Amino acid sequence: MKVSENVSLRPYNTFGIDAAARYFTTFRNQEELQEILLDPRWRSVPRMILGGGSNILLTQNFDGLVLKNEVKGIEVVAEDDDHVYVQAGAGENWHQFVLHCIGKGLAGLENLSLIPGNVGASPMQNIGAYGVEIKDTFHELEALSIDGKSATLFNAAACAFGYRESVFKRRYRDQFVILNVTYRLSKHPTFHTSYGAITQELEQMGVKDLSIRNISQAVINIRSSKLPNPAEIGNAGSFFKNPEVTREKYEQLKADFPNVVAYPLPNDHYKLAAGWLIEQCGWKGYREGDAGVHVKQALVLVNYGHAKGNEIYALSTKVLESVQEKFGVQLEREVNIV
Repeated sequence: MKVSENVSLRPYNTFGIDAAARYFTTFRNQEELQEILLDPRWRSVPRMILGGGSNILLTQNFDGLVLKNEVKGIEVVAEDDDHVYVQAGAGENWHQFVLHCIGKGLAGLENLSLIPGNVGASPMQNIGAYGVEIKDTFHELEALSIDGKSATLFNAAACAFGYRESVFKRRYRDQFVILNVTYRLSKHPTFHTSYGAITQELEQMGVKDLSIRNISQAVINIRSSKLPNPAEIGNAGSFFKNPEVTREKYEQLKADFPNVVAYPLPNDHYKLAAGWLIEQCGWKGYREGDAGVHVKQALVLVNYGHAKGNEIYALSTKVLESVQEKFGVQLEREVNIV
């Protein structure tokens, strides 16, 4: 396999950060990945697996080997009366995969339309939007150990899914490379339209009969109106997680800030809208050089052109500190910092 030296990662991360990799290569299947992982020349070199680059912030050059996951392929691997099990390579574009499934009449992913990134990141992050998360349709994934010696199947329980969390972000961080993911999709759709502005958007679209295609288009319309296109303004989507607080803390906030935006959770906790908290601190539309907070969505940090990763990180720290000071709430970064 060809390994290039001193490669700019700017084309490979949606923030558009111009950091460099000391070494860079791609792999298209398990065999190519094993070839390089088992090569003694790279055993002692730091390694980073790169997918769609939509959930990372590069704050410095990477003095090691970057392996870009380009495992492709979509196929039906099983079927029963109610479900079709579809396997996709980790290097497939997520949104294109969602559209592929919708085109086949398979339901479950339509609310997750237009989320940037590749298939392999979907279980790592347990990506979610508009009332749906990956764990709702996830069946299993196959991953290769970082030593290149063995592949393992992980079911939903083994992935330990949480809010934007999985075992691959904590316990098994940097220990496995996801090769493919299998989803259990429904032949008989259950529509999820109560979250966010989907119902209103469907009405504006003049939709009379619900379908997964209509819901997907509504989500695309909403996301396009609120979130910047990474091809136009560098960003990684939501930079912060929506924080979870106790009922006691929520009631205290409600007393002090009657307009606080929050959603009740089954465990008698509340999920606060991080974007609202940040906006109340005056950050929406703020800019320092080319690092900024998006003018339409305070949850999104952006690179207007030539911001460095450490400049965006410094801005995120200021945001964290101001929310803590004003509301007594600790935000957590959703984006992986490298």
